[in-house]
Amino acid sequence: MTEAHKNIPADDRPHPIDIALPLLKERVREAIGLDEGAAGALGPALRTFSVPVRMPDALAWLSRQKLFPKLYWMNREKSEWVAGIGEADRIELGSTGPNDRSFLLLEQAMQEKNPHARYIGGFCFNNLQQQNRLWEGFSPSMFILPQVTLEGSQTEAALTCTLWTKPGEGLDTATRRLLDVLDSVDPSCHPAADAELPGLVKTAYSPDREQWLDCCRQVLRTFESGEMEKVILARQTELEFSGPVPAIRFLMNYPFPETSTYRFYFEPIEGHAFFSFTPERLYRRNGDRLLTEALAGTVTKEALKADDHTASELLLNSEKDVREHRFVKDTIHRELQPVCSDIDMEETVQVLQLSQLAHLYTRCKARLKPECCNDSTVLRQLHPTPAVGGVPREASMRLIATLEPFCRGWYAGPIGWLSRDAAEFAVGIRSALVNDDRVYLYSGAGLVRGSDPDSEWEEVDQKIGEILAITRPAT
Repeated sequence: MTEAHKNIPADDRPHPIDIALPLLKERVREAIGLDEGAAGALGPALRTFSVPVRMPDALAWLSRQKLFPKLYWMNREKSEWVAGIGEADRIELGSTGPNDRSFLLLEQAMQEKNPHARYIGGFCFNNLQQQNRLWEGFSPSMFILPQVTLEGSQTEAALTCTLWTKPGEGLDTATRRLLDVLDSVDPSCHPAADAELPGLVKTAYSPDREQWLDCCRQVLRTFESGEMEKVILARQTELEFSGPVPAIRFLMNYPFPETSTYRFYFEPIEGHAFFSFTPERLYRRNGDRLLTEALAGTVTKEALKADDHTASELLLNSEKDVREHRFVKDTIHRELQPVCSDIDMEETVQVLQLSQLAHLYTRCKARLKPECCNDSTVLRQLHPTPAVGGVPREASMRLIATLEPFCRGWYAGPIGWLSRDAAEFAVGIRSALVNDDRVYLYSGAGLVRGSDPDSEWEEVDQKIGEILAITRPAT
């Protein structure tokens, strides 16, 4: 061990990050020294190094870092989380075309990657729709292998770095690059001083209320004619602030820590970020085992002054919500049949309780057929779910693109992580896009026969209520 690092602990007890960081650098140097004969070897190759750390405030740590991309993921159960910075590798699709093509290209790229590498990212909702200037920096499909991560569970955490040698690149070059990145890491877990939200000065809607009501009436007429059974219409709410918005602050200030939502954050370039507090799992895959769910049907507790028990009773006895949920449940079961040998859809409909809302949901377990055991197949079968698109799928996608006066971008698209043998994707709803001093909030409502356009507008308001609460000054 060098003189500069002779006091670094050599055991595997959790350390503060300021101790773990030089220890991590030393482990990189030692490993490459042991492999000195391969210092000039050609890639590609993946090596990871890890040091256990005391449980950190990962979001505060992330707020202090100056390296981009910045990424964050926490599952709905809060049993897995990762905060990442930098880019060891990326998979990106920049051209328009059917979503199925994006899924296939991702799968082909993953087959060439290290089976243990975990990439974090997402897809746009509809890649047949031209992405507009608001989504600059967000390709239709982009997945990043972070260079440095804090990751862990509810009980343990680790600081990890990834040494990725690209094709034709020497190991020594890749090592120097990684060590330079580690030198730039800020070990502090105190929130950045400049990470406060500026004042909110203006709010605008696309569509506005009158346009929304007109769009809803057009959709309801398709139900009368028998063309459609269900359509999800969304709204973009534009917030203008008095200065640049530090997007990570929305995750740091999220006022409902116990709410059963995924937390997703993706900032590919400074000042441009997408984040989501979504309650909806698209699927979790471990090998050939698949876990998915139907989530549709909503009541707003605040508007009804309802507690959890009352909200559950109202939902389970609402003909409209039960019918909407059945559309989603039946569609998912039908779409899984061609690719699964065993499907176990729960008979009992449950209620997922959030801070201000409650949703009907039903869990589904399945086993993928051997020839279908890949994420391209699962994504193709499940996206978009009827909870964000509609029934029938293709017709609802076309109608949404025609009626909505904005580009959904990554809103309602699959977001999450994947490796060769496992993946977890959520549906990117209850989300927002940050562009410098503007924040664009996205949320939607499910229209079925008998829906009331005024009530659906209020439901959209409720669904973005948690994010709007973060923008209000503390009293």
